[in-house]
Amino acid sequence: MNTEIGTDLNKALTLLQSGQTVGVPTETVYGLAADANNDDAILDIFKAKGRPTSNPLILHFASLTQALPYIDVFPEIFQKLASVFCPGPLTFIVPKSSLVSPLITGGQDTVAIRFPKHPTLQELLSALGRPLAAPSANLYGQLSPTTATHVLEQLTGRIPYILDGGACWEGLESTIIGLENERVLIYRHGGVTTEALAEVLGYSPAAKVHEHNGVLTSGMVKHHYATQTPLFLGFKPSHENQNALQITIGKNELITGPHLVLSQDAALTEAARNLYAALHEADAAQVLKIYVEPFPNNGLGLAMNDRLSRAAAKFAS
Repeated sequence: MNTEIGTDLNKALTLLQSGQTVGVPTETVYGLAADANNDDAILDIFKAKGRPTSNPLILHFASLTQALPYIDVFPEIFQKLASVFCPGPLTFIVPKSSLVSPLITGGQDTVAIRFPKHPTLQELLSALGRPLAAPSANLYGQLSPTTATHVLEQLTGRIPYILDGGACWEGLESTIIGLENERVLIYRHGGVTTEALAEVLGYSPAAKVHEHNGVLTSGMVKHHYATQTPLFLGFKPSHENQNALQITIGKNELITGPHLVLSQDAALTEAARNLYAALHEADAAQVLKIYVEPFPNNGLGLAMNDRLSRAAAKFAS
């Protein structure tokens, strides 16, 4: 199969309507999309990614009105959060209706839904008139893509088309939340921070971001978001100076040898936007190891540390 990159929204729409999978831009990372009402197309997502079918997918909608037939209830507190953060990088786990294929939910009674902000994807969803199932457009367990070229590097020959919407401006996957005992719970840290949620909720939501009796939603498995080059949290030792690449949050004049800076001003928003692109660049640098400076364990730093710890877990001895 030949994989093309282009900006032809009508071509992407036609392919999706015919049951094909298409790489699509979102504000978070690129997604691998298929018609959520077509089981064969959904299965092709798992095949292209090499993803276990037990790992649920996220449904993307243009609006809550479009989503309502696919869910049993959208709680009042979720409506309040959606009015503040959506469209945007916030995903809700809610009871599903019979319209949602069990292939999407891993056989569970709940489904993850979100309302992406990227204008190209909004236009595509509106034109399609039904939801898209879309995990990140990468091989299972590997680095998430934030450009169309990143998608091509991993999925060339596996999908027919990548709709190029430019570089993702968030750069981190969406935050995933659910309800437990009438309180919001975080299942994946992402672009909407715990602190931002707390401002609306009046309390700081707890987090349950690891597997508990199976994978409830995307991003909960232990080994994920991994580079091909061994990756470690911290600073490279002096004896590995030239053979290892160091990624730092901001400028650090003490670092010698291969070195990438995520933000000249050490701004977490910019660092988050650049993190995956820097990891892709580091992976291509032909070094023996990658070291990444840990982030402050708050705000967007929580999400970035989560991704890095899962990537590093693959290489833990």
